[in-house]
Amino acid sequence: MHPNTFFAERFSPMRFSTAHEPSQRELRVILEAAQSAPSAGNSQPWSFIVGMRGEDTHTRLSAHLARSSTVWAPSASYLIANVRQRFIEGSELEYSEFGRYDLGQAVAYMTVQAHSLGLASHQFRAFKKQALTEAFQLPEHLEIVTMTAIGLADHLRGEVVGSGTDRTRRELDSLVFAGDLSR
Repeated sequence: MHPNTFFAERFSPMRFSTAHEPSQRELRVILEAAQSAPSAGNSQPWSFIVGMRGEDTHTRLSAHLARSSTVWAPSASYLIANVRQRFIEGSELEYSEFGRYDLGQAVAYMTVQAHSLGLASHQFRAFKKQALTEAFQLPEHLEIVTMTAIGLADHLRGEVVGSGTDRTRRELDSLVFAGDLSR
């Protein structure tokens, strides 16, 4: 793999620079990437709670972080709660069996877009899910699955390490359940 590709450079920062000025334009570009992600039947079963540092939604999202993420996430330029549609509104019928997968793709697209803008993303689950759901009065058919902090990393890859940020990866052969990679 070429050393300058997104996949080689990507990491989850444990500190974000507060010198980076978030902008509506930049945020829009990041969200447009999520909007363009593929989904089963083009259902797009995702939505986002978006907070830009310095604004009320960012403050409200930060208030419901778990202790481990309060150390680094509030300084991110953008805090985004990643939401999936669980049920068809007003029923208990599953909206899409692929909803989590589709949301993951949308978040991955945001991550790639943020990187192309010179920003870094840290996806995480260290937040108080029920409190956040209540704070934003999320309807029952929606579920907050994860959060993403996006901003300018305040350190180089490997310089600051935290839980889940190790870039060591399993060997490729261990990822393949069936098939031959020897060719």
